[in-house]
Amino acid sequence: MDAGTTLLDAARELGVEIESPCGGVGVCGKCKIRIEEGNFQKFGIESKMDNLSPLTEEEKEGLGEEEIDNNYRLACRAAIEGDVLIFVPAESRLGEQVILQTGRKREVSIDPIVKNYYLEVPPATLQDQRDDFSRIRDLLAQKYGLEGDIFLDYSVAAALPVTTRRAGWKVTLSIWNGKEIIKISPGLVGNPWGVAIDIGSTTIAAYLCNLRTGETVAKKSMMNPQIVYGEDILSRISYVMTNEEGLARLSDSIAEGINSLLEALVEEAGLTSPEEIVDLVLVGNTVMHHIMLGIDPRYVGRSPFVPAFKYGADFKARDFGIKINAGSYVHWLPLEAGFVGADNVAVLLAEEPHRQDEKMLIVDIGTNGEIVFGNRDKLFSTSCATGPALEGAQIKFGMRAALGAIERVAIDPKTKDPRIKVIGEENWFDAGERSPASGICGSGIIDVCAEMFKTGIIDKTGRFNRQAGAPRVRRGADEKMEYVLCYAEDTAIGKDITITQGDIRAIQLAKSALYCGAEYLQEKFGVTKPDRIVLVGAFGSYINKESAMVMGMVPDCNLEKVQAVGNAAGDGARLALLSRKKREEAGEVAKKVKFVETASEPDFQIRFAEATAFPHRRHKFQSIRHILKQSAHRSGSTSSG
Repeated sequence: MDAGTTLLDAARELGVEIESPCGGVGVCGKCKIRIEEGNFQKFGIESKMDNLSPLTEEEKEGLGEEEIDNNYRLACRAAIEGDVLIFVPAESRLGEQVILQTGRKREVSIDPIVKNYYLEVPPATLQDQRDDFSRIRDLLAQKYGLEGDIFLDYSVAAALPVTTRRAGWKVTLSIWNGKEIIKISPGLVGNPWGVAIDIGSTTIAAYLCNLRTGETVAKKSMMNPQIVYGEDILSRISYVMTNEEGLARLSDSIAEGINSLLEALVEEAGLTSPEEIVDLVLVGNTVMHHIMLGIDPRYVGRSPFVPAFKYGADFKARDFGIKINAGSYVHWLPLEAGFVGADNVAVLLAEEPHRQDEKMLIVDIGTNGEIVFGNRDKLFSTSCATGPALEGAQIKFGMRAALGAIERVAIDPKTKDPRIKVIGEENWFDAGERSPASGICGSGIIDVCAEMFKTGIIDKTGRFNRQAGAPRVRRGADEKMEYVLCYAEDTAIGKDITITQGDIRAIQLAKSALYCGAEYLQEKFGVTKPDRIVLVGAFGSYINKESAMVMGMVPDCNLEKVQAVGNAAGDGARLALLSRKKREEAGEVAKKVKFVETASEPDFQIRFAEATAFPHRRHKFQSIRHILKQSAHRSGSTSSG
């Protein structure tokens, strides 16, 4: 490695995955590593702290005194100046996230944009010297009624004379949109194959579909390879702006990830190669859209947050290094606005609020929260910054939903002791029982905040209640209040896992942004509450809806009318893959939705401050009032909705 390279960049080059939610700008403190000093004959080096750049101010703030004394550094701040051997502790390793692939079964009329046509073409003779393409075009019109301008992709034109003759003039043509021949195959090929992919900021989910029957025959998912360059979309925009090759690296990493998923799908389905795939539909937020297409995303991140273009578009897959059939297209669904992308349009295709009388609130709590409210009369959308805290980036012991993450929490109202559920384990763990816990993920964070409020450990403002009689509430090393969720001897990392006052504040900011967004959309529509709430995406499927309501993440609604529907964006992408009408509908619904920039509303700061309270400073939550009253009675606190 060259001198001056940060340990984080060196790790990336070597394929060592270190947590770096902030993208390496030194603010999250998650990339902690330890320097091993001494002579290491196995590696032929002498490792010492002096072989790194001096300790930075960010490291002094992000590391405790004990950690600094024990040779800990932040990988993104420490630059190499000589030989060093580093140890990456468990809490800094990028764990394999548990990824939700499933959605709901959706009905759709099968009418894909790519269809297969089998032909037995009369061979050329001295009496009939029409060119090969004319023979094919005339037979398509005669047998299938395909008339008008039909043209060839270059890859088909190049293969045409050899393929037709070797196949004895018996061939299958894959035709895109009734006008372009994108593949020629020898013999009869009955099933064309297509793939729908949801490119999320954190995860990528892919679905292989039979375009003739509509059946989904394989599903695969993976972490978004861009995650090593930053947890959230703003971090990735920053990476593009501060690195000369940043855009190319991020774009290439997505293409490589997609190709990896395609290989896995083909293997699972028993196909011969990804070249059998003739159509590909992509959805994702606006920044993912721009980066995938090699478009500089920096202007999406600046006011007035305008994308390069919003319409649904088709591009040749080969232009982006995506290894499907050489002549095939990738189709991107249209965007709605700067931070509301094609993934949200896909959600609308799947959930169809524009066809409903019920006033629906659709909430996608991802790295970037996206909200839609309305029905067939009108639709409003907005986006808000919810992800960094809710996915662990701003939480002291926060982590992704990987093995070892605490995903559920229940607190006894009398003893104030917790029970925890850890990803990868079937059973719950009682207080004092050793568990494989190494941190806490988003669903667990929501649970623990709601439980602390219900049991009186924190009050309505989010402050710790010193009169709650909770032995696990104490002052931390920074002299600030915290709640001990797990003591060191009961964890996999040998440290106390705590929920700090700073953690609670970060969650309050995230949930307030989400609530305010929903409140503004309802107001624009002219109502004060939704008839139904739909939680979409992996996060929405795993969180406890009662905890979310107790916290005030979403407006008051009958809990029976709050529903999690899985990966609706992936479902919408599949609908667009299987139906041309759905692609047209996507364009229509994207135009119908009116985007609301909530932060520019004149009373935003006031409303935001009110919504930081649990569940809200002013608004009453009738649907959970009995829950809060029961909890208050059992714990002796004064929690109220």
